[in-house]
Amino acid sequence: MIKKLGKKLPTIVMIGPTFFWLILFVLIPLCYVIGISFLTKNAYGGVDGILSLQSYKDLFQSEYLKIFTGSLWLSLQTTILCLIIGYPFAYLIAKAPANRKKYMVLMIMLPFWINSIIRIYGWNTLLRTEGVINHLLIALGIISKPLEMLYTDGAVLLGMVYDLLPFTILPLYTSIEKIDTSLLEAARDLGATKRSTFMKIILPLTMPGIFAGSIQTFIPSLGLFYISEMMGGGKTMYIGNLIKNQFLSARNWPLGAALSIILIIITLILMKLYTRVGSLEDMA
Repeated sequence: MIKKLGKKLPTIVMIGPTFFWLILFVLIPLCYVIGISFLTKNAYGGVDGILSLQSYKDLFQSEYLKIFTGSLWLSLQTTILCLIIGYPFAYLIAKAPANRKKYMVLMIMLPFWINSIIRIYGWNTLLRTEGVINHLLIALGIISKPLEMLYTDGAVLLGMVYDLLPFTILPLYTSIEKIDTSLLEAARDLGATKRSTFMKIILPLTMPGIFAGSIQTFIPSLGLFYISEMMGGGKTMYIGNLIKNQFLSARNWPLGAALSIILIIITLILMKLYTRVGSLEDMA
């Protein structure tokens, strides 16, 4: 028994801290949120230990369904724009000379070194009525009065795309770099056009990267409440804002927990769909 334990000791030492960390900071909080979602809100902003499905029933109210629809539409727009912008960038990086490639990847990674809220606040400063962009346009005589660019749905979309674009580019870059160049050479030798080569060879081979980038963009965009508050002024409610408000303002923890569980379910469904076309390792 002692010998068997001695053989397993290195494995226990290696995975033990990670296992303990996941139990303490992932599994227990998740179970706590799930438990709260089935309880009842009391009149004082707390939670009563009375089991109820009322929080899940409330999710089918028209105002909450509208928020879900709007959030999914915003996330879809963000994902599509990130793919349109990110794919050419990723292709250029993958095909760049080796001595320049590492610097181009570094430029994509730089935003991760700065807090996301600070970067979004920079855009907030640029787009406001008294901001740099409006002053520059007026000075050039292009406009006569400041444009209302901030606190709009377009500003929220801009903030989402800017914040999540690296999460799209990096998986695409990894996927494009894995393409066997001999396939492209064979296509050219057989007389294939650039469009035909892209549609029939490059695009299918990079589908795992496209799906990985899409998921890594779509899922976070559902919960980035601070972007819609800083860039949209709280004029439009999204899922992330709704969850935050239920926990902090409305003090309806069961409903906030139920909304969180729905987001987790959406995430799990998307991850399951992704495993049909690619490996989870491509998202690392």
